[in-house]
Amino acid sequence: MLKVTSLRLTLHKYIFREICAVFFASLLVFVFIIMASRMMGITELLINERVYPIHVLKIILCLMPRTIIFSLPATCLMCVLLTFLRLSNDNEMVAINSSGISLYQILPPVIFFSLISFFIASFISIFGVPWGNRSYKNVIFQIVESKADIAIKERIFYQPFEDVIFYVNSFSPRDRTMKDIFVVDKRNGSLTNTIVADKGKIHSNRISKMINIHFIDGTIFTVDNDFKTSRTIKFDTYDLNIDLKEIISYFVSKEKKPKEMSISELIHELKTSQSGSLRYNQTGIKLLEMFSIPMAIFFMGLIGAPLGSQVRSKGRSKGIVISLVIFLIYYVSLISVRYVCEMGILVPWVGIWIPNLFLIIISIYLLRRIANDRPIVLFERFSLKHLFPKQIPSIQVNNQQAAPYDKVEYIGNLRAHKFHRSDCRWAEKIASENRVSFSSSKEASDQGYMPCNLCKP
Repeated sequence: MLKVTSLRLTLHKYIFREICAVFFASLLVFVFIIMASRMMGITELLINERVYPIHVLKIILCLMPRTIIFSLPATCLMCVLLTFLRLSNDNEMVAINSSGISLYQILPPVIFFSLISFFIASFISIFGVPWGNRSYKNVIFQIVESKADIAIKERIFYQPFEDVIFYVNSFSPRDRTMKDIFVVDKRNGSLTNTIVADKGKIHSNRISKMINIHFIDGTIFTVDNDFKTSRTIKFDTYDLNIDLKEIISYFVSKEKKPKEMSISELIHELKTSQSGSLRYNQTGIKLLEMFSIPMAIFFMGLIGAPLGSQVRSKGRSKGIVISLVIFLIYYVSLISVRYVCEMGILVPWVGIWIPNLFLIIISIYLLRRIANDRPIVLFERFSLKHLFPKQIPSIQVNNQQAAPYDKVEYIGNLRAHKFHRSDCRWAEKIASENRVSFSSSKEASDQGYMPCNLCKP
């Protein structure tokens, strides 16, 4: 008994090490792919806008929690699936089953790994993501403070700070020159100044924290709030001074978004917000996702075990595709449910758990099918082997030439002492040195072989 326990413990450690190795490699690939999609903007900040490298590194660090929490569901599913796919392709699963060890008995390392992933994801979701979102805003403040023209955008109307609207047709970061400028200044409570100029240049003073916008060749249209009086002033040069503290105070005074709040802040926001409002729904969704996404990661790990043991493929491409398809279905359903809950069509306390319910049903279905030695219908129905049947060579048994496997009605396993129909998927996995053929099920039973629970010969 002690020997059997030691054997299973060794097997569990082996499977856990295999999962961890694939996990770190897969996570690194996913994080790299996601961060690479953002590198265009980050590179533009570093080269064109001449932002300090330390600020770029801070931006990458702030984006990392969101990137990891987005990558973990697909990573956990893929690493478990690829581990069991390799065990299946190397016939290690056949050896494990022949030793009387079922899939349920090798699930402890998968469950342990999924639990670790759940707790890590919970920590990142509860503490890391809100911290990253808040810190990202602070880094933007530091960039604005050190380089005021970083927020200038071409050919769109935007509001860089309160009561001032900008439109710039073109902007040169090298000499900080703007062309075809349209500015609406409403900072004066009784007047609205509209400035139209051919050119403009930005000067900033980091010591006094002042921004000076120098306009060249333009017109100022001044209108009071009741539209009773107006003035038009043409100018060769005109300077518009803005205190940089106004920009920072405007952003700081902005209301916190739910994605920037901690659990206590989210709960307080729910208590103070009107039930059913957009703000209330967004806050509820964010609070629930702190727990629903880590739970989804746990079930993704469980789904990978039965899928990997069922996929019969030379190589890992099929496992990767299946992992990405399942993750895509989960992610699309998550986005759809999030939108429906935000609109108030579905209560967040119910809707946000629908993608998890889908994963729970899939995991229970797969585990029960495998535990009962029953194939997954999807793989049996769409297997390529049905389109391209494989000719099975003849074998030598007891110094006698036996008939080819596709003509033999029953095939036995010398090690497991089980016999199968020739078209059973377990028969295809029996090593050639362990194969034996029978003309009838009675002959196999008379020699002490047990019938397969899957094909039931």
